[in-house]
Amino acid sequence: MALALRCLRPLPALLLRSSFAMARGLPRAPGACPAPLLEGCGQCVQQMLLSRQLATKKAKGKGQSQAKVNISAALVEDIINLEETNEDMQAVVEALKEDFSRNLSVRTSPGALDHITVMTKDGKFPLNQLGQISQKSPQLMIVNMTSFPESTAAAAKAIRESGMNLNPEVDGTVIRVPVPKVTREHRESLAKLAKQFTNKSKEALRKVRSKSITQVKKSKNKVSEDTIWLLEKQIQQMADEAATEMDKLLAAKTKELLG
Repeated sequence: MALALRCLRPLPALLLRSSFAMARGLPRAPGACPAPLLEGCGQCVQQMLLSRQLATKKAKGKGQSQAKVNISAALVEDIINLEETNEDMQAVVEALKEDFSRNLSVRTSPGALDHITVMTKDGKFPLNQLGQISQKSPQLMIVNMTSFPESTAAAAKAIRESGMNLNPEVDGTVIRVPVPKVTREHRESLAKLAKQFTNKSKEALRKVRSKSITQVKKSKNKVSEDTIWLLEKQIQQMADEAATEMDKLLAAKTKELLG
């Protein structure tokens, strides 16, 4: 009798712990984990939550080409900062928007010349740091290179090669830039330039994606293959969404330029 009472005595505590775990909805720690059940091993809980998510995604993805992944950034912050990755990708999208706004207008304005990059013997500089840009008439812009006369030829070359269909004329330290007429050919030239800007931005986006995936793979000896797979899929998904946004921006800009 005494032996039976000693065996039954731990049951209430075990039942309480089991009920609490079920109420919290947490998975049980694996047998190999040395941590107590409720105190938990952070890595085990993280791993099991990710594994459960992977199983859910695979189940939902049966018969489908894509299953959307949405990993909590907090669960994998020791592997990669997903929020930072997303910010880097969005920065590329915002840079493309700025390029479209600044450089791709049917009617060329002085502001469109500001950030043309000029290669000098001292390095690369925006045109507006080397010369004073002004609009003399609706058909003519002027770049005064008096402050840096030695960079006049380089500035004219940069304007000519900017892809904006501009043909500068050098007169001493003054660069005259005739404004192109708004012809169908000019509109199509701008549309091609928009495509080039978009392709360049997508290349920058691919670099962000590759850098992030490389960082994830550095943890392959610390976490399961399923976790690595989920993270790679999440990063690719983020890159695809950013690329889709770029395509929408390009379509809208092309429609605006071609009229």
